[in-house]
This record gives sequence, C-alpha cells and structure tokens, in this order.
Amino acid sequence: MEFETLVNTRRSVRGYKTDPVPRELIEEIIEVAKGAPSSMNTQPWNLYVVTGEPLDKIRHGNTERMVAGVKPQRDFPTKEAYEGIHRQRQIEIAVQLFEAMGIERDDKERRTDWVMRGFRQFDAPVSIVLTYDKILEPAAIGQFDLGAISYALCLAAWERGLGTVINGQGVMQTPVVREHAKIPDDQNILTCIAMGYPNDDFSANSVKSRRAEIGDFVSFVGFD
Repeated sequence: MEFETLVNTRRSVRGYKTDPVPRELIEEIIEVAKGAPSSMNTQPWNLYVVTGEPLDKIRHGNTERMVAGVKPQRDFPTKEAYEGIHRQRQIEIAVQLFEAMGIERDDKERRTDWVMRGFRQFDAPVSIVLTYDKILEPAAIGQFDLGAISYALCLAAWERGLGTVINGQGVMQTPVVREHAKIPDDQNILTCIAMGYPNDDFSANSVKSRRAEIGDFVSFVGFD
C-alpha cells in the first residue's frame, strides 16, 4: 500500500471478529514496527503480546475493579480530565461514535456499556502491552519513543488487514495487567494496543476522526 493511502485510510477499530491472529503475522508486524525512531537509538520499548486466557483475565479484572469504584492505577501521573480544545476534540469523536452506534444522549445503559468495552480492550483477540524500564524515569522522551513504535504497529497491522486501537483504558488497572501479562516490577506500563480482524458489521468501525487544519497547529518560521 502506498504510504499516503495507508495513513489516510487507517482508522481506530473498536469492534473485532473473534478469529485468532496468527503469532507469525504479529511477529511480522513487530519486525516492521521496530524500525521506528527512538532517542539516540535507545529503543526503550518492551512489548507483551497477550491473547487467550491471560487476556480474558485482564479484561475481567479491569472491568470488575472499575465497576467496584476502584480508582485508576497507572504507573505514572496522567491528566484524567481534558480541558479547552482538547476536551472539544474528545467530545467530537464521542459524538461521532455514538451517532454511528445509534446511542442516544439519555441512553445511560448503552453509554456505560461503551465505556466498559474500553476496559475490555474492545474484546479484541490480541492486546499488545507497551512498557519501558523504570530506570528511564522521568521518561518523557522514552514515552515519546513508545508512541513512535505504537503508530508503526498500527500502520503495519493495517497494511496486513488487521485493525488496531491504542487504548489507555485497557491498562487503567496496572496491577491486573502486570499480574496476567507477567510484567516485572522494574517496568512501567504505558498503554496497550488492541489488535484483530475488523468486524465490518460493527457500526463504529466506519468512524474516522476529523483532524484539525494545518493552520490550526502549525507555525512556519523564517519562510518567505
């Protein structure tokens, strides 16, 4: 696939078929994605590819704890509530998704179910959990590097007919993820990527988020 086509057609997938993803295909995707740039070639990422019973236990643990009112437990500070233009964009994609799914504003049950899907990693057959070594803290640069390989994973998967969504909700309860993905204590869990074959009958998969115009976020300095 041409790169521009690949970038412009890729979208976040939130509904998956139950078909398993072959390990060989995932290894191929990772082999491509590991070419992502990193600061001074540090390659600070660790990937845990989880499926089957361990992933089911993570889903169950995340959901159970969130329903019980357990506060999110992340391995690093995060901003839990967006503000300003960032909040507006968050609302915009939510509106797009709810419209596609036919979820009305006052339909509390279906809205809650949608949130729970995030904690279940959208019921994808595979989750790739991304971590970095704690010795890198404060890890702003390392986290930036993990963002690079995350995007590379998403593009490489899309080119091979797989869908993905980068999903922070799936690791909101890091003790659960750490236990069942067998992640050592000397690593911090950053995020996860749900992966699988897209379910074309799932309405939300038709949604592609709208992007800001270049003039809204780019400043050209020193050009005539």
